[in-house]
Amino acid sequence: MAKHTNYKAISYFDAVRRHGSVREAARHLGLAASAVNRQILNFEKAAGLPLFERLPGGMTLTPAGEVFARHVIAVLQDERRATSELDALRGLRRGEITLVAAESTSSTFLPGIIGKMAGKYPGIQIRIHTAGSNSIPESLIKGEADLGIAFSLPRHRDLQQLAVGRFRLGAVMRPDHPLATEATDQQISFTACTRHRLILPSTDLSIHTLLDPQLRRFEGRMDIAAEANSVELMKNLTLALNAVSFQSRIGLEVEQAAQQLIHLPLYRPGPIINELGIYLRQGRSLSTAVDHFVALARDELTAREEAENKLHKAG
Repeated sequence: MAKHTNYKAISYFDAVRRHGSVREAARHLGLAASAVNRQILNFEKAAGLPLFERLPGGMTLTPAGEVFARHVIAVLQDERRATSELDALRGLRRGEITLVAAESTSSTFLPGIIGKMAGKYPGIQIRIHTAGSNSIPESLIKGEADLGIAFSLPRHRDLQQLAVGRFRLGAVMRPDHPLATEATDQQISFTACTRHRLILPSTDLSIHTLLDPQLRRFEGRMDIAAEANSVELMKNLTLALNAVSFQSRIGLEVEQAAQQLIHLPLYRPGPIINELGIYLRQGRSLSTAVDHFVALARDELTAREEAENKLHKAG
């Protein structure tokens, strides 16, 4: 493979990788399919190996293509970082940050950080995609986002944790729910929750991972009204069905302020901790814009964790 590859050429490869076909990649790039295909063939000729398998349903990476893709992702991200830093040196304060974040951060956590970011750096554009925490590592590894904001991710050799806040997982219900009066020291057991109608998280949410040991140990019958992959939907179902769901206080701010829902921390005994972390692909450098965003996010995590700790001490 040639030592020097221009950014435009490798962006063609990356587009085919992401969209799964030359035709679809060409459509997104605004180019003729023949031009994109020609560049892919040039790469394969230089590599001496096929980079894609051509299947009836589309194109997938070969083992050689996987190796090349890792380098392409790194090069394109570094190119965007260099552009952002050069813009900062010029005083243009332009740039772009792409985030993939757990849905519950969209209530007040992310809006607060983005509001501060916009006040300090109005020229920086932020693109946000929400996803279940358990699917966020794949997006980062594939280079689809600069940063990931996710709950309770296990250690991953391809990810670096830049900041973290620790928050208690709790049972969520309406204030008039019978379970609200059963709490001991403002806490509740999972077993107590199982005596009521439940809204459970699906497997792509980190909440499911945290609850899984409790679910496996429980031997009785549960009244499960619904299972959902959306925290927002679980909150709405909790309100509509007067049921019990589970999450941390992150994402409940609006409903708690309006006294629509309450949060009772779970104990088993001992608290069940839900960590909210900021993640970066391992080996990736931070652009100036991303670095400023991470600093604001770290401060917000620290402030919220301290506020929650004070709340529990007061209780």
